[in-house]
Amino acid sequence: MEDNYTIKVGISVGDLNGIGIELILKTFEDKRMYELCTPVVFASDKSIAYYKKELKYNYPVYNISDVSKVQKGKLNVVNVWNDFVELKPGVPTEDSGKKAFESLEAATNALVSGDVDVLLTAPISKENIQSEEFNFPGHTEYLESKIEGESLMILMSDEIKIGLVTGHIPVSEVSSSLSKELISKKIDIMYQSLLQDFGVSKPKIAVLGLNPHCGDHGVIGKEDDELIRPLLEEYQEKGKLVYGPYAADGFFGNQTYLKFDGVISMYHDQGLVGFKAVSFGKGVNFTAGLKKVRVSPDHGTAFDLAGKGMANESSFKEALEKGIFIANKRKEYLGLTENSLKVKK
Repeated sequence: MEDNYTIKVGISVGDLNGIGIELILKTFEDKRMYELCTPVVFASDKSIAYYKKELKYNYPVYNISDVSKVQKGKLNVVNVWNDFVELKPGVPTEDSGKKAFESLEAATNALVSGDVDVLLTAPISKENIQSEEFNFPGHTEYLESKIEGESLMILMSDEIKIGLVTGHIPVSEVSSSLSKELISKKIDIMYQSLLQDFGVSKPKIAVLGLNPHCGDHGVIGKEDDELIRPLLEEYQEKGKLVYGPYAADGFFGNQTYLKFDGVISMYHDQGLVGFKAVSFGKGVNFTAGLKKVRVSPDHGTAFDLAGKGMANESSFKEALEKGIFIANKRKEYLGLTENSLKVKK
């Protein structure tokens, strides 16, 4: 790899009638971004041109037919489709969902093949994107089906990293979905990610309980005492710094999360309510556990803001920067572990 190589970041545009393309245009209006990476947007020059005109962005983009023609220092747009798509900012349509998938599929294929180093996904409408090709609750589950590894959804900011044991499932199914094996798998993925993706040499992890007050010794549920607590004791016996269970309300309320490198939450809203209260607008969604790096902003399509020039790109830009950071840390970690193996031989 040449000395002046910059990481290639593949970008899927999300729902065409959401704020995805606006976020991209705002982010790469800042020329400093090209010093960090080479952006590769998977979409259509016509769709990009529409939003450039509507939002009055005059800087050029570089339209290409495939990833092999990418140029450093430019906002590269790979033409995934050439047919006309009527855009209606703020209104999810069948076409906007279909093109969101086509963009995601092309970007994911480029990631898997190594044509890009990081995948940055703009927000999709989980309802609107559903089809025979995309029958998943969200990005995370789709990517796990395409990329080697087992995933852990981590929401992160400078203050906190929260991984979810269960993700996009109904609250009524959370308890029955929990098992020693599943919780252990998610803790292990978090532990390894902290090592290789963030450079934490001795990760310290907190695990939240399932029930209010961690069950109050069985009065409000038995899962904390019978499932979670014994499992964490096994980790401690192995010398790993994995502690809990912690009652989620107090854990966030008194900022106990600041004492840990990572946090494991039992279900989606338990972790994300606390996370977004702490970090909304500057958070990043990272899919840990996969062989490739994928990041996204911590918000949705914001149809109410689409096409108005009002979308805040802070989380999207933060996701870009965190994806580059993780890719570099992972490369560094792999280099160190490979050298260590050679020395042992």
